[in-house]
Amino acid sequence: MREPKKETVMRTSGKILILLAMLVMAVGCGHKGGNSVASEKSALGTFDEKVSYAFGRDMGAWLANQKVQLDIDAFVQGVRDTILATGKPLMTPDSIQIVMGEFRRQSQARMQAEAEAAGEKNRVEGENFLKTNGAREGVTTTATGIQYEVMTMGTGPKPTEADQVKVNYVGTLLDGTQFDSSIERGTPATFPLNGVIRGWTEGLQLMPVGSKFKFWIPGELAYGKRGSPQGGIGPDQLLVFEVELLEIVK
Repeated sequence: MREPKKETVMRTSGKILILLAMLVMAVGCGHKGGNSVASEKSALGTFDEKVSYAFGRDMGAWLANQKVQLDIDAFVQGVRDTILATGKPLMTPDSIQIVMGEFRRQSQARMQAEAEAAGEKNRVEGENFLKTNGAREGVTTTATGIQYEVMTMGTGPKPTEADQVKVNYVGTLLDGTQFDSSIERGTPATFPLNGVIRGWTEGLQLMPVGSKFKFWIPGELAYGKRGSPQGGIGPDQLLVFEVELLEIVK
């Protein structure tokens, strides 16, 4: 389980500029006059109307995903004022810059608060599970807090942190949701043991080649506070792995 690369996030302003550029083409082709912002279409007759609507849906989906609270009438008026340039804008460039700066600040604060709340929930859930799970017969808890259960004990050598290993594995959340599986991909995974999450670096050194272990890895030894959004893993979320150590790759 490799450490995730830093995600490249498109800037809000860049995304909006791209979508506004598409709206320029759509509105420029499809505008037929009229000033009613609140009017709604019940059908789309022309190709230009369909293209305009499609761009609106695309932009709306992105904004909804960003959890942006919009006044639709004001939003459409802003698009009209920018594209059609038929009247005096309701805001100056300086006032827009100030408002958008405050919006970004509020958005970052909201996302940080949501991540902290999710992390606390995941930490408590993980800690409660480990207390109960650690009392089960056959489950061993390491000094760092990793828990494991031997499913099959192999007879080969144990890898060191400097080794490269080949494994088959399945990763799930506590509720059983699967987020990764080399078995589903149809090919074992090969990686340096010092290039994966800390729970794997420590845990796999306990396994002789030919072994299959089940691991419960606390969030701080997995993806930590940042989680792995692209993998569906939340902040400080406890992860469960069944790992079969196939070989030490020389």
